[in-house]
Formats: sequence, structure tokens, C-alpha cells
Amino acid sequence: MAEHSTVRRTATRELVLLALLTALLLVLQVALSAIPNVEMVTLLITLYTLHYRQKVLAIIYVFVLCEGLVYGFGFWFVNYLYVWAVLWGLVMLVCSTKSPVAWALILAMYGLCFGLLCAIPYLFIGGPGMAWAYFISGIPFDIAHGLSNFAITLMLFTPLRRLFTLANRKLGLTH
Repeated sequence: MAEHSTVRRTATRELVLLALLTALLLVLQVALSAIPNVEMVTLLITLYTLHYRQKVLAIIYVFVLCEGLVYGFGFWFVNYLYVWAVLWGLVMLVCSTKSPVAWALILAMYGLCFGLLCAIPYLFIGGPGMAWAYFISGIPFDIAHGLSNFAITLMLFTPLRRLFTLANRKLGLTH
């Protein structure tokens, strides 16, 4: 019986933690929304994935749904249904990377490619010309996104990763 109680307590802690991490994504995204393409979502989803693996997909989709509730369900919503999952998949592929500089470069490249990823649906609704026009018009924002991802990751990757490791240990959620 005690084992069942421990498992339930761990599951409850994990569920609450995942909900708090989702809320943190949304709060930081809204707080930084006045600064075009400067965000913490990319870094946090990366760190979440390194610590919680497949469970991060639930965080991503609840976060996207919450963003839709805050900002309305425009066409951007379609993009967000897959761009964050692409990041999750990328992190899963290179999760053995330890260097903060390597992570900064990876997330900078992701930021630079964000507009290209978001142009994909335009291929289907308006053809290659529309997708190309969308991508080209967003290049200045993609550059800002890539540079800010690089700087934020370089500054915060190591301290946040240590914080996650410590918090998981304290909560009994070590993986």
C-alpha cells in the first residue's frame, strides 16, 4: 500500500510540475511579447525536453492552446501546432550535447529557420510563391529570433539546467 501511495504522490508532483512549467512558458511569452522575436520559449522547451522527454509534448500542446485563448485562434495557431514539436524532435535527436555554446548555436539556427517552418502551410494555401513571399518578408524577424536565441541560451542554459536538476532532485523526480 505504501508503494502505491508513493507512486501516486510522485505522479501528482509531476503533474503539478508540468502544469507550472506550462504556465511559466505562457507568462514569459506574454511578458516578452512586446519585443519582436525575443522569447524564452525556445530555451525552456529545450530544457524541458532534456529533463522530461516525451512528457514535454503535453506541455507544448497545452501551451499552444493557452496562447490561442490569449491571442485568438489565427492562422499562426496552425504553425504553432508543429513548430514547437519540431524543436522537441530536434532536441531529442541531439540531447547528448553538453556544451552551452553548442546549444546556443542549435537554438540560434532554429530561430533563423522559424519563418521557413512557418511558411510550410502557405505552400498549401497559396503555392510556392506565397510561401516564398512569407518567408522572405520575415527574414529580419528570423535574424532577430536567431540572435536572441543565441544570447539567451548562452547566458541562461547552464544556470537553468542546474536549477532543473536541483528541483527534480528535491521533488523526487530524478530521471
